[in-house]
Amino acid sequence: MTPEQISESAGPAERRLIGLALNPAAPVDVLLRLLASESAAVRMALCRDRVLPDPVVDAVVAHPDGTTRGFFAENPYADPEQRARLVDDPEYRVRGRLAREPRADDVCMPRPLPDRTVVRIIETYEDDLLWELNRLISPGLRRAMATHPSAKVRHMGANGWRSLTPRELAALLADPDPEVQKAAAANSRSYARLRDPDAVREDLPAHPCHAHTHLLMYGALAPDVVAEALPRHARLIARNASVPPETVALLAAHPDPKVRTHVAQRPDLGPAERRALAVDPDPEVRLALSVHPALTEEERAAIDYEVEQDKSYCHYPVYDPELVPDLELVRAHALSAHPLLRRRAARELHLPADLVALLAQDSDLGVRVLLGQNHPDAPAALLLRSFLEYTGRGRWHLTGHGNFPRAGLARFAGAEGPAVRRLALLDPGMPGDVADRLTRDPDPQVRADAARHPRLPQDRIAALLDDPELGRRAAANPALPVATMYELIAAVPEVVAGADC
Repeated sequence: MTPEQISESAGPAERRLIGLALNPAAPVDVLLRLLASESAAVRMALCRDRVLPDPVVDAVVAHPDGTTRGFFAENPYADPEQRARLVDDPEYRVRGRLAREPRADDVCMPRPLPDRTVVRIIETYEDDLLWELNRLISPGLRRAMATHPSAKVRHMGANGWRSLTPRELAALLADPDPEVQKAAAANSRSYARLRDPDAVREDLPAHPCHAHTHLLMYGALAPDVVAEALPRHARLIARNASVPPETVALLAAHPDPKVRTHVAQRPDLGPAERRALAVDPDPEVRLALSVHPALTEEERAAIDYEVEQDKSYCHYPVYDPELVPDLELVRAHALSAHPLLRRRAARELHLPADLVALLAQDSDLGVRVLLGQNHPDAPAALLLRSFLEYTGRGRWHLTGHGNFPRAGLARFAGAEGPAVRRLALLDPGMPGDVADRLTRDPDPQVRADAARHPRLPQDRIAALLDDPELGRRAAANPALPVATMYELIAAVPEVVAGADC
């Protein structure tokens, strides 16, 4: 059964136990009883959808059921060190779940596994379990793969998981392990053929496919290949760095605005083409050209471009403390009059404090939202303002920032938008009567959050336990008395073992 099917199969009593499994105030004994449940839906919620105390993690890792251990292997809330305890699990399906990135939600973003665990996976897992491992590798280990002591790790590094320096490639080609040498040689041949116009011509498929697209975009193209591709595949070759200047000039005047937009982003664009595209009749072309690195601020300002404000701003980089950007360029972008360049600066984790303060007051919504999403020192006022003004993808993720303000949010309980009313329920000081009222809100997510609020009156929590919609949420309320938790378990002895409490 899929996780969705498992959840849908739960009856009313099981749904209350699911809520109880998610209750942050549930004591260890309650959680251990739920772990012994016959209900897969209860065990899934407990092991996959929350942070667990260490004694419960110990019991999960030792649980005899592989499905249960597999739920924990894909828990995005668990510390990666805890999940790493399953690295040598005897069951294929558990190892498979550990080796792929856990799903994310509105607030929780998956974190890389410990380096030693990733190395263990590479060294011992079946090849078909490694294809999703990429996002679980830390930036530091990724850089070290080509020179790692483990031959299997070097083999993966030689397979093109990242661009290799000439020095790294040379070392891999002389590696003492023949399999590493073989992978490095294949990587080297592939790169060499991509840079050889005759080899690209030979390898280019006659029909459109992934390889056809890749070669036209990134391969070294001979003049006859360019001439043949120009009528039907101008959008692809417009990005190709090997296209000669005379062809770039033709593409800059192409009737398809998408082609001209791609050309406008070429770093090798000449002055004549830049001048022509700066007054292009298509606004997308002018916008693309307006951020060209060769332009001065005065030249950018002379272009009639418009930056839209009704799009999603969603950018979550993998934090790499060793990767320091060109801070001089970042500062130039932050001080630019162009919103798109200031948005680039706002994404930088290493943005200096004075620029954080400056961009927090920026007139562009995208700049403010991206700063809130990406910078660890984003101020509280910026985070709240961004949430209230932004309605795109990743909006609720802002509330998971450590600086997001919570006290006083109850003032939004009467807001028109349901997302803002939901924001009010993050206030730990929410008045009980307001939380009670919001359990009757027309929006289902607001009702669900209200049912879990710890300031909800006890009589309302008790009433909601029997509610078909909100019973599970009420059981997850941290204000639920411990005695009631045991009563919920005892009510379904056929589901929970040892329920005679």
